[in-house]
Amino acid sequence: MGDFQWQELLNPEYYIQLGGFWLVLFIVFAETGLFVGFFLPGDSLLFVSGIYAVEIMKETFGIDVGDFLNTTILATSVAIAGIIGNTVGYWFGRKTGPSLYQRQDSFLFKKKYLFKAHDFFEEHGAFAVIGARFLPIVRTFVPIVAGIVEMDKKKFMFDNVVGAFAWSFSLIFAGHYLDALFRDQFGIDLKKHLELIILVIVLITTLPVIFKLIFGKSKTER
Repeated sequence: MGDFQWQELLNPEYYIQLGGFWLVLFIVFAETGLFVGFFLPGDSLLFVSGIYAVEIMKETFGIDVGDFLNTTILATSVAIAGIIGNTVGYWFGRKTGPSLYQRQDSFLFKKKYLFKAHDFFEEHGAFAVIGARFLPIVRTFVPIVAGIVEMDKKKFMFDNVVGAFAWSFSLIFAGHYLDALFRDQFGIDLKKHLELIILVIVLITTLPVIFKLIFGKSKTER
């Protein structure tokens, strides 16, 4: 632990080596269900977990059921952790929401934004809940807001399940099979280029958020 550096908290390989299967599941839960989880690696963690899928499952359960089944079990477990995380976030929002509607407007809080959020989730709830899975930071707060504005429980749970499985399976399977493809076709081991891969994933997933913040703000000002 004497060699620990704080930047390792943003490195998904660090978590895989530190706690393997169970820590990956906890991080997915924390990032989607707890306020404090927004800084944790999500997309990159899933992609890198896919690369290490066989090793993770062997170390955890001591058996090897083949590439496809190992990857499927890992992706399914991650999806379930994400579903539980979002459900906790939604529950927290439902519990705290009523008090916000009773709160007086202030410099930092405007009640009208709650009503706008409510209308947005009524019209675009599926897009918000499913799409947020692929956006860092946003995925931490969307289920909480959905709970605050009392998005229909059945709609939320359906979108929650669809989004969790789409997110988990797409990234974990991409990591696993792209690693196999690069090794077999080009002789490139992606495990030796994780820093570059993580950087690319972070850029791809954060650029839409940055774009929306910059250009969305400029449109509002007009």
